[in-house]
Amino acid sequence: MVLLTIGCGLALRRFGYAADLPFAVVKYGGSILWGAMVYWLFAMICADVRGLKVASAALILAVAVEFFRLWHTPDLDAFRLTTAGALLLGRVFSLWNILAYATGIASALAIDRALFRTKRAA
Repeated sequence: MVLLTIGCGLALRRFGYAADLPFAVVKYGGSILWGAMVYWLFAMICADVRGLKVASAALILAVAVEFFRLWHTPDLDAFRLTTAGALLLGRVFSLWNILAYATGIASALAIDRALFRTKRAA
C-alpha cells in the first residue's frame, strides 16, 4: 500500500496539471496521499498495532512535519528547494495541509479496516 500510494502521489504531481486537473486537486490530492502514505508506513512498521493508534501516530507525525516548515535555516531551506525536500518536508506551512493529511489518514484507516475485515473473514 505504501508503494501504491507513493506512485499515485508522484503521478498526480507529475501529470495532474497536464491532465487539466484543478490546482486544488493536484495540491491537496498530493497532501491527502502524503497523509495516507504516513499511515501506511506506521501500519507497516507497527504491524501488530491497527486502527486508531496507527492513525493517531500518523496524524501526530504529519502535524509535526507541517509545523517543522516554520523552522528555517539556510541548509534546511536549500534542502526544501530540492525535489526530495519538497516531497518529504514541503516548503510552505498551511493549516489546509493538516486537514488534507487528516483526510488521507482517515481514508487509509477506512481502507485498512476494510482490508483487514476481508482478510479475517477469509
